[in-house]
Amino acid sequence: MNATTPEIATAALAVDSRCRLGEGIVWDDRAACLYWTDILSARLWRHAPATGETHCWDLPEPLGCLALCEDGRLLLALAKSIRLAAPPIPGTPLALETLCALELELGASTRSNDGRCDRHGNFVFGTKDETGASPPLGRYYQFSAAHGLRPLPLPAAAVPNSICFPPDGASLYYCDSAQPRILRCDYDPVAAQVSPPSVFAEIEGDGAPDGSTVDAQGHLWNAQWGGGRAVRYAPDGSISRVVAIPAGMPSCCAIGGAGLDTLFVTTAREEMADDALAAAPTAGGVFALALGERLGLPEARWRPA
Repeated sequence: MNATTPEIATAALAVDSRCRLGEGIVWDDRAACLYWTDILSARLWRHAPATGETHCWDLPEPLGCLALCEDGRLLLALAKSIRLAAPPIPGTPLALETLCALELELGASTRSNDGRCDRHGNFVFGTKDETGASPPLGRYYQFSAAHGLRPLPLPAAAVPNSICFPPDGASLYYCDSAQPRILRCDYDPVAAQVSPPSVFAEIEGDGAPDGSTVDAQGHLWNAQWGGGRAVRYAPDGSISRVVAIPAGMPSCCAIGGAGLDTLFVTTAREEMADDALAAAPTAGGVFALALGERLGLPEARWRPA
């Protein structure tokens, strides 16, 4: 960060989940709880801040990302399939319904990664290249009840991330975490089409862009893997706020809480040396910061048929 960076606040541990790869956090405003995934442990997590209750569920495949549904279920982008989950019940296995397969022809070379619902009830997500191929194998998709799985005409990516939408839903933000920038393009949700992308923000200093969310003022919050921070970018791409994440590798952001006024950030233990983990045992937890104002937007929900 340069000399013009705003004063840095520090988030505090909210959930000591110690995920190997915590990701994909969303706030369910109806149930007043957080959902997120530990991708590498193939596990779904839920936490209710008001009561402190935390639960997790094992899954048959790694869970890359998830979305809330209008009917109360969850849409899960597992490594090689998209499934619906009935509302989770603590102590009971998740009841799953498979909706479609995902890149079966590529086998273990790819898996689902980051994703989020657009403002029109469609799920947009990416697949991660697990091979290091050049050009990379990762792709971006839209999934809807009306049209099923449709590829988005975006460049191939190694690690698709930062997928989110401004309040009007007319644009798509995204990145390939292998490149130090977040991109933006016009987005047509009906046709599943996009315009040629432009650079929204360049990442300053150490760290790579990871998961993002957009707040009610149209600012984008991005978790920066390896950078120890979450950064808020104004609509013009300038930095408006920086939040230090004191442990783990920051991976994704959500704004929630009863007043939609708390930033939550998942972290991971992956890519941390043993001495770093010993010094930061809460790595892989969820960290939180009270923002002092109502900045959150209710999470967009997927619309079943």
